[in-house]
Amino acid sequence: IGRVITGGVLNIPGATMADKLHHLNAVDDSLRRWLCSEPRSAPAGSFCLLTPACDPRADVGFIVLQPDQAHAMSGSNAICATTALLETGMIPMVEPVSTVTLDTAAGLVTATATCEGGKVVRVTLDMPPSFMAKEGVIDTPEWGPVRYDLCFGGVFYALIDVDQIGLTITPENARALAMTGVDLRNRIAAQEPAPHPTVKALDGLAYVMFRSTEPDGAIRTCTTLRPGRADRSPCGTGSNSNMASRHARGLAKPGDTLISRSIIGGEFQTEFVEETTVGSYTATRNRVSGQAWIYGISQIVLDPTDPFPLGFTLSDTWGG
Repeated sequence: IGRVITGGVLNIPGATMADKLHHLNAVDDSLRRWLCSEPRSAPAGSFCLLTPACDPRADVGFIVLQPDQAHAMSGSNAICATTALLETGMIPMVEPVSTVTLDTAAGLVTATATCEGGKVVRVTLDMPPSFMAKEGVIDTPEWGPVRYDLCFGGVFYALIDVDQIGLTITPENARALAMTGVDLRNRIAAQEPAPHPTVKALDGLAYVMFRSTEPDGAIRTCTTLRPGRADRSPCGTGSNSNMASRHARGLAKPGDTLISRSIIGGEFQTEFVEETTVGSYTATRNRVSGQAWIYGISQIVLDPTDPFPLGFTLSDTWGG
């Protein structure tokens, strides 16, 4: 669920998108808190913040605001933003193919949109290079040693095979997956700084993504996000990370494609384009494609007498 801010927000300080991301996370997070907390949002929502691009090659700057913090990149939200930009006319739509370049803290992301009859029917993202930083393990009293792949796909992930925690990725397990994933993320983050080799603003573990293999070869995914929710989408940056994980294990080569399937059955396709490097890491360049649908248009306001100008959260809905 990605709500795209199409106007009404002042530019964020910073000469680069990484600077803007740092400002939102370390200097002033009031905009994120105001938007992402109740009564204006809920735990399962994201906001796509569009800013003037810092890189002259890009059409627009892009930052993802979520209940935990601002993030550099999100595939599902980039698909939402591209769809909104074109279908509302903020960027003129060209049929059959329109191109939108997003300036993100993780680098330029080119979105190629297939358009028919004034509608975006497919968005393909040239994702930031992804790499596996390490194979890790964390000892737990509940499940014993839990193995994970620490990967970067736009943000850092700990990719965990879900059978290690005795669950399956199904809708009835969404709450258990979400709370377990956030708990594991916090434990792993306490011992794993997850440094990015070139951009400090990208440091730090963002999410745990559970995964399993479907009978048809697709990867069932469940990214878990603080404060305790299961991603409704197949997860673009997670799919990007998973391809790097598979490549590091010799399970993927350029030209391969992989379907990621979400907990509610949505699908993204990931195409392994070529090998590259990020710092000292061997990396993959991938394209992730999917579709978004506009469900509504709204206006969000702040009354100067509102007693909760930064919103509020309660554990009955938001977890711990």
